[in-house]
Amino acid sequence: MSDFTLQCPTPLPVDGVVQLAHGGGGRIAQRLLETVFFDAFANPILDRRHDAAVLSLGERRLAMTTDGFVVRPWRFPGGNIGSLAVHGTVNDLAMAGARPLGVSAAFILEEGFPIASLREVVDSVRTAARDAGVSIVAGDTKVVERGKGDGVYITTTGVGEVIAPDPIDPSRIRPGDAILVSGDVGRHGAAVMTAREGLELDTVILSDSAAVHHPILAMLERGVTVSCLRDATRGGIATILNELARDARVGVRIAEAAVPVADDVASVCELFGLDPLYVACEGRFVAFVPESDVDAALEVLREFEVSAGACRVGTVQGRAGEIAMTGRLGVERVLDLLSGEQLPRIC
Repeated sequence: MSDFTLQCPTPLPVDGVVQLAHGGGGRIAQRLLETVFFDAFANPILDRRHDAAVLSLGERRLAMTTDGFVVRPWRFPGGNIGSLAVHGTVNDLAMAGARPLGVSAAFILEEGFPIASLREVVDSVRTAARDAGVSIVAGDTKVVERGKGDGVYITTTGVGEVIAPDPIDPSRIRPGDAILVSGDVGRHGAAVMTAREGLELDTVILSDSAAVHHPILAMLERGVTVSCLRDATRGGIATILNELARDARVGVRIAEAAVPVADDVASVCELFGLDPLYVACEGRFVAFVPESDVDAALEVLREFEVSAGACRVGTVQGRAGEIAMTGRLGVERVLDLLSGEQLPRIC
């Protein structure tokens, strides 16, 4: 039996119930996905396990993604649920090497949600879409009874045109690939937590929520070979590296000292007993590129404000499915999937 097989989750009990921990990146969430959704909807496109599906339309390749946003509170330092929804959708398309073409948005509103707040959310959607160069082309609105929602939820679907010459997905990751991170990590989760808990800090931590497709498209247009991309949302970079190592059946080694974490984010994580490597980002991504393309990739990424802090954090090597991290004192430890989710309702 392979190591990969040993990592496959056991089925959920038929008489069980959905738990809050199912909503994020962890072992419990993986069990839900694997034994309910993937099992029911299995097909060659979904089985690629990527942030966006790639569909062929004649000679054109289209990327498609859908996502739901339930962040609490809906407004946080550096953004709100509206801008977050646009950024998250555009970024998922970018992970497949696609230029966004259009986004649809469905708003689930709770009775009693202030119209002024709704206008704030809608204005944020409009501004984020304009800045990303994409239009909101369709939508829907539903209102649920008071106490049956949490103000506002948004569900989006995005469509984009793939410009990457070759597929970008976990199956393309190869031993020896370099692992790049586009900037400091954990900022979005820390921003939401400080807002949720009402913490007053000397400096305000702003979410990193942003669209990241411009630097990615620039890398592709300049001929940088990209094996795989993944935005580090729920579960942070540690979780997505676990997912990719499992799906690609490769090992990953990173250096703790190479992973950028801002001092204020590190302090908040320490206050809450969180590991910043498992804390969500909404404007950061991980790129796997061949060793020969590392310098070119970093040069392009550092030209853009959203990825100016790009750096190399590790290499694809080691035991299949395992994420090994060398600590600051030289001690190696394994980064595993968490049992549940550290921070629910952060996106």
